[in-house]
Amino acid sequence: MTLPSRISLLTLCLPLCATIAACSTPPTPTSGIVAPPAWQGDAAAPSAHLPAAQWWHSFASRELDRLVQHALVNAHDLAAATARVRQAQARALIAGAPLLPELQLDLNGSRQRLLHGEGNDQLDVSRNAPTSTSFDAQLSARYEIDFWGGLRATRDNALRSLDASRFDRQTVELTLVSAVADSYLQGLALEEQLRIARLNLRNAQDVLGLVETRQRSGSATRLELAQQRSLVATQQRQLPLLEQKWQDSRVTLATLLGDPVQSLPASPEAIDALQWPTIGSGLPSELLTRRPDIAAAEARLAAASANVQVARAAMLPKLTLGANLGAGANTFAHLFDSSYYTLTSGLVAPIFNNGRLRAARELAEAEQEELLEAYRSSILAGFADVEKALNAIHGVDQQRQWQDEEVQQARLAFDLAQQRYGAGAETLLSVLETQRTLYVAQDQQAQLRLARLQASVALYKALGGGWQVER
Repeated sequence: MTLPSRISLLTLCLPLCATIAACSTPPTPTSGIVAPPAWQGDAAAPSAHLPAAQWWHSFASRELDRLVQHALVNAHDLAAATARVRQAQARALIAGAPLLPELQLDLNGSRQRLLHGEGNDQLDVSRNAPTSTSFDAQLSARYEIDFWGGLRATRDNALRSLDASRFDRQTVELTLVSAVADSYLQGLALEEQLRIARLNLRNAQDVLGLVETRQRSGSATRLELAQQRSLVATQQRQLPLLEQKWQDSRVTLATLLGDPVQSLPASPEAIDALQWPTIGSGLPSELLTRRPDIAAAEARLAAASANVQVARAAMLPKLTLGANLGAGANTFAHLFDSSYYTLTSGLVAPIFNNGRLRAARELAEAEQEELLEAYRSSILAGFADVEKALNAIHGVDQQRQWQDEEVQQARLAFDLAQQRYGAGAETLLSVLETQRTLYVAQDQQAQLRLARLQASVALYKALGGGWQVER
């Protein structure tokens, strides 16, 4: 068949092949999960005050703002995620390159000289012509016609994988900022617990001094003295334990920031100075476009769907067209005096491969099914994260209303018991009991404040931290 006949046949077949390729492209499967109409938790308004991009500003903490900005610049995990995005960008460029013809220019020059003997038929020289010089130039083009959409599917797979890498980076950033906020808040809470423990130690020492005075005057027993000394020792034992936890929280925070703990300055603020904002939870259906991890799972599913098309296209024939434009001469000055062109076409069809291509298609389909289930799981996990955060905020708020009253009454009871014991109208047992109650109530109050702040961080993280899919 002559070249014009081949071109005519190719022109007639192109629309048909394009139609077949379009019809064979599999659609990306949907999750099939119906979002509930509203959240079960009722701790926040459904639409007001949705998280902003820089949601950590809502805690009104300059130190937290500084730490977060430092982490975004200096954290190693985030830098690694950024590098993975650049890798995915390069892979997308590589995957899209075969959609256009590939051009290549070759310039060659050679010189051959016979050193001795008669030469042989593999050489361009002989005894009569011992030296041979040649130059040639060739411009070649190669193009595979994408009948079945395999090349486009390969590019789409790389583009969706690039999207997933970008969403993964946003997930790493959201996780990093949330972890920095959690660690910083925990450090502030431990500092508050240390302050309470030191205060209660001073109270216990004051009572001990009173007991010692009464014991010397004969109005207190040695048993009462031993009991109070035991309480003082218990309070002193709490201090190194809390200091150890506080130091551990600083090490964790410094690691998140990408710095050694020695470079982390002391916090200039107290946990009481922070505020927790009112966070709108939005609608459950909006969560699918507000969480980068869900968007990444969806992008991976789309990439797997494109990979199924790649595997199917590999089972069909491939048509490749080529063209060469060349020239050659024995001297460089006459290189382009004799030029030529060559047109080629090739059809490659799989005949027998022992089921390898079919297995590759089944593998791609199984991977698609796996990622579909992972996508569904990520959606349900996102719903659960929001519900848990809303439930935590609601529960802690209810506890705090009574905890403040408990601390107030426990402080009043301790003051009264201490005064009555000094006047001899109360036993030491009542003083010890009221002091323990006051310490536990104050410590629980600090822990509840931390839990409330951390619940706000958890809700921000569960809602995607103000992130949205760019359309």
